[in-house]
Amino acid sequence: MMWTEIQIKTTTQAVEIVSNILYEVGVGGLVIEDPNDIIDSENETWDYIDTKLLDQDFERVIVKGYLEESEDLKDKIELIIENVEKIPQFCKNKELGHVTEVTTTEIENQDWSKTWKKYYKPKKIGEKIVIKPSWEEYEKQVDEIVIEIDPGTAFGTGTHETTIMCVRELEKHVHSLDTVIDVGCGTGVLSIAAAKLGAMSVVGVDLDEECVKVARENVRKNGVTGAVQIKHGDMLKQIDCKANVVVANIVAEIIKIISKDIITFLEDDGVFIASGIILDKIQEVKEALKDNGLTIIEETTMGEWACIVSKLDGDKHE
Repeated sequence: MMWTEIQIKTTTQAVEIVSNILYEVGVGGLVIEDPNDIIDSENETWDYIDTKLLDQDFERVIVKGYLEESEDLKDKIELIIENVEKIPQFCKNKELGHVTEVTTTEIENQDWSKTWKKYYKPKKIGEKIVIKPSWEEYEKQVDEIVIEIDPGTAFGTGTHETTIMCVRELEKHVHSLDTVIDVGCGTGVLSIAAAKLGAMSVVGVDLDEECVKVARENVRKNGVTGAVQIKHGDMLKQIDCKANVVVANIVAEIIKIISKDIITFLEDDGVFIASGIILDKIQEVKEALKDNGLTIIEETTMGEWACIVSKLDGDKHE
């Protein structure tokens, strides 16, 4: 199979915006080449460093996304270019929105696998939770919870800022015997995390059939098939239970839609963890949550992203 590599040269500050543009058109994976990650991390122990990153003339970041061959490939590429060109319009910081070049290259499937896997290493993303690619060795430390992930051709390595924030909130809010709903489960990272944190029952749902397939395999690899069920479906339409925790790591517009029905799926003491929200959309999401009977209890940000935790407003649901 042939893949098309989309290469975007941008600034460190704009990496998350560019990444989101690529994710939204369905890239099969992402590689971020930032020399500053190496230069600024003197105390970091690196298993792999591509020395070409330090030798390149371009001083900023290169973001690479990968799209498989399809009938709408040309349309996807055009949409990426169109959205990248719009970035400066939405950035108060013009330097943040500066993008110098978008290029495409055809590569073989084997080359694609070698390209991105060498950048994907074990990473601790929470107080306890470590994400480990299936092909890497890792020595588990005391009290750590290791999740082994093989993204396949579906997005979701578990190391994106939005996932990290969700995992940290799950660590706070998931308790033994809880029920958890994971909306837009991707490759199953959050569903697996919830189960390993003690949830009795977890339902993950995703509209992308490839994600569902990969998530089910990751659930099996992590030994949580008894607790986690992965469904193919649209948002909450396939869900027929209430949960102590509902987590949705999607995008702001979908979270606003979900908020209209969320009270039907939350237990009285339950929490709704929502991420995938760009900073410019925080207020819109908070207003949607409040309008639909939820109270904001926590708001965190990382990079260009936000995570909002809310619960049922007791005064409106007595």
